[in-house]
Amino acid sequence: MDEFAPHLARIADALERLSPPPTSTDPAIGHWFAFGAAGLDAVPVPRTTPLALYAGVDAQRDALAENARRHALGLPAHDVLLWGARGMGKSSLVRSVHADLVAAGHDVALVQVAQGDLAALPGLFRRLAPVSRRFMVFLDDVSLGADAAQVHALRSLLDGGILARPDHVRLAITSNRRQLVPRAMAAEDQDAINPRDAADDQLALADRFGLRLGFHACDQDQYLAICGNYARAHGLAFDPAAALAWAVARGARSGRVAWQFTVETAGAAGVTLG
Repeated sequence: MDEFAPHLARIADALERLSPPPTSTDPAIGHWFAFGAAGLDAVPVPRTTPLALYAGVDAQRDALAENARRHALGLPAHDVLLWGARGMGKSSLVRSVHADLVAAGHDVALVQVAQGDLAALPGLFRRLAPVSRRFMVFLDDVSLGADAAQVHALRSLLDGGILARPDHVRLAITSNRRQLVPRAMAAEDQDAINPRDAADDQLALADRFGLRLGFHACDQDQYLAICGNYARAHGLAFDPAAALAWAVARGARSGRVAWQFTVETAGAAGVTLG
């Protein structure tokens, strides 16, 4: 084996040169970050929707924006749970509210965390704790499954535990379910030794959010209003009949379907969407 040692050493040296140097993202610089198993990374500015274009969710938009404004100013503010129908703007609204704060000159950063990396949240909090600025930590499309340990861990991080989030950090979490747990877990609770205790556990998690905003499936008028807002914003002709036909073909009316219709309309008209 000794005769191969020089060759192995040269190969190792070559791989070392090819490997990218380790980087250390500074959470004090920039406004958009992603956090996962590999650590904290700065990310490009995402596409966001102007707040004025949200239709049918005015109360939710205004409540989230006001809470975020208070947090950016160092005033008391809540952790937020945005729950409800798919495609109704929960995730995009979090990003848009943050972008609006940045545009207004507030020094607040958004850190998106993958659902699978919930266990790494204490490490993120330790990383952000000494940084002198405001953070919004964003967990998208969260469902904790039937894992009671995850439920307890998130409860502790939100409030009451020694690993709870720092005071200059607030969480915004989106979920399709109000209690963050799937229907399968509710069925399993039927067979639990004390089903009421299990239900109380789930409610105790939801109760940790001082602001809970519900998003419901839109009706026809709301859907057309969203489509019309997008059309006007991008200088497109708006055909309500075509918008309704698009929704019927997809079996749903939502903000997401309205945006997809807008993309189709713009593409057919040869218009670039900014």
